[in-house]
Amino acid sequence: MRELPVIVLGGAGYVAGELLRLLAMHPHLQPAAIVSRSQAGKAVPEVFPHLRGVWDTLKFVGEDAVAGVLAGAASEIAVFSCLPHGEAAARVDRLLDEAVASNVTLHVVDLSADFRLPSVAHYEEVYGGSHGAPDRYDAFTCALPDLEAHTPSGPVAHPGCFTTAVTLACAPAHVGGLASGPFRVAAVTGSTGSGRNPSPTTHHPERHGSLKAYLPLHHRHAPEMSMLLARVRDGGDEPEVLFVPHSGPFARGIHATVHVELARAMTTEQLLALYTKFYADAPFVSVSDQPPVLKEVIGTNRCRIGVAASGSHGVVFSVIDNLTKGAAGGAVQWMNRLCGFEPDAGLRLPALGWN
Repeated sequence: MRELPVIVLGGAGYVAGELLRLLAMHPHLQPAAIVSRSQAGKAVPEVFPHLRGVWDTLKFVGEDAVAGVLAGAASEIAVFSCLPHGEAAARVDRLLDEAVASNVTLHVVDLSADFRLPSVAHYEEVYGGSHGAPDRYDAFTCALPDLEAHTPSGPVAHPGCFTTAVTLACAPAHVGGLASGPFRVAAVTGSTGSGRNPSPTTHHPERHGSLKAYLPLHHRHAPEMSMLLARVRDGGDEPEVLFVPHSGPFARGIHATVHVELARAMTTEQLLALYTKFYADAPFVSVSDQPPVLKEVIGTNRCRIGVAASGSHGVVFSVIDNLTKGAAGGAVQWMNRLCGFEPDAGLRLPALGWN
C-alpha cells in the first residue's frame, strides 16, 4: 500500500487538530512532522486531549525538523498548511523551494486565505497587507473539490468554511442560469470558526445562548464566493453575493440559508431535480426537499442541501461542519485527488450525532 509522509504547518490550531483526527483513519497518509513553534517538544495529546490513545507517541516539532523529513523522503510528501492568513504564503513558498533543492515532489494544500483570491492585488485589497510570496501566487488553484472537474497539477488553496457552504448551495442555480438577481445569504457559524485564541467577541462564553450578525455585506469570504461561482460556470461575470454572517451559540458547524430570485417559476420538485442531477457525481454532497439539520453533518466531510421553491422564489439551505468539510476534511479530499488516492480515503465518517 502506497504511503506518504505528511508535514503539517501550524500544527497546534483547531484545524490541525481536526486534520490529525482524520489522518488517524487515513490508509495512505502518515504524519512525519507536526510543526508548531509554540508547542514543539510536547506530545500531541497534551494539546489535543481528544486524540489520546491515537497519537500518544507523536510529538510537535520545530521548523528545523522539516529539513530532515525532506532529506529522508523517497520522492513525494503531502503538506497541509494550517498557518494563519498572512503567515502561510512565505513559509509555503520557502518549503516549495527547499523541496526542489531536495528533488522531492510536494503535494500542497493551503488552508489559509493567502492564495485564494484571483490576484495578489485583490488579496492585498481585501486583507489589507502585502502578500508574502507574490511570485508564487499564480501557481495555486483555489477551487472546491466537489465542483472542480480537473485535478490541478500544482498546489491547491482550499476555500474558506463559509465559502464552502454557500458556494455549494448556490452553484447549481448559478450554473443553470436560474438566478435572476443576487444571492442573498444569511449563515450562522460555530465558535471554532474563530480559532483557538479567544477575543472579547468570539470567546464561546460570550456567544453561548446568544446570536448576532457581524460584518454584514462586508465579510472577506464574499469575494471568494463570487469568484468560485464564476469559475464553476467557466468564467464570465461574478454573481453578486449579499452575505450576512452570524456568530452562533454552538461550537462546530455552519448553517446557511440562501434566497434566490428564480429566472422562471419553479416548484420544489423541479428545483430538487435540478440540484440532484447537478450533484449526482459528488459523493460528499446530498440534496433533499427537506431543510437539513446541522447535527446530521457534524464530524463529517459532508454537505447536506435542502431546497424549496414557490413560483419565482427559491430557498436553498446548506449545512456543513466548518472544521471538517469547511477546512480539514476538504483539504484531505483535495489531497486524495492530488495523490491519486480513493476519493473518500480517511473520510468515511458518520456524524457525531448528539455532540
